[in-house]
Amino acid sequence: MNPNDKPDQSFDSIANKFQRNIYGTSKGQLRHQLLLEYLQPYLTQKPLSILDAGGGSGQMTQALLELGHNVHLLDVSEDMLVIAQQQCHQFADFSVEQNSIQQHQPQQQYDMVLCHAVLEWLQDPMPVIKLMTEWLKPQGHLSLSFFNRDAQLFGNALYGNFDYIDKDLKVGNRVRLNPNNALVPQQVLACLAELPLEVQHQAGIRCIHDYVRDKSLQQSHYQQILELERRFGKQHPYMWLGKYFHIIAQRFN
Repeated sequence: MNPNDKPDQSFDSIANKFQRNIYGTSKGQLRHQLLLEYLQPYLTQKPLSILDAGGGSGQMTQALLELGHNVHLLDVSEDMLVIAQQQCHQFADFSVEQNSIQQHQPQQQYDMVLCHAVLEWLQDPMPVIKLMTEWLKPQGHLSLSFFNRDAQLFGNALYGNFDYIDKDLKVGNRVRLNPNNALVPQQVLACLAELPLEVQHQAGIRCIHDYVRDKSLQQSHYQQILELERRFGKQHPYMWLGKYFHIIAQRFN
């Protein structure tokens, strides 16, 4: 590694704070709920062998285990895996590995690989997408969600953070809970087009939620916002404004 390069993000020492700030809020609950709904059509065959790459505290892993699937949870953070093991220890088809995605050496190919809200924490995410594709069985599915740079810019413009935009959405002091490498959806889709993958699903997540002016409505009118997300999340132009973008692609050889 170049000594001037910043390492990929780990959430050691702030795992509990991460858990509260993400899954203890409407934004994390909404993201998790929508991802699980979008995955449902691809989870009908049981049990699937699934890799949750960068799965953190195991929120999605637990949901998939409850549906009867076999899940291997991979994360670089020991603290995150402690939380995951506390939540999922009762499941026989659950295993964990403390490792980076880049260093993972799979013992098998998987029916499905998930990589949710991880790519934006990596310094060089595109090669990781190619690597995960190689871990899929033929006809297996890759599920990616990532922080949307286009939506990040648009949201900061609405809040009047013009100096931040002029600095190319970069700050000198990195805040550990703020993604530091948001991705442009069209660039990710272009990367996928060069791989043996067929995109079968794409949607924006939090296309409505994050733009509600009165933030108290995010909790008090959660169900109404969820219905709007379901209605417009896969429609142009709203999907491109989702703070997160979700793609499911199938390996065709």
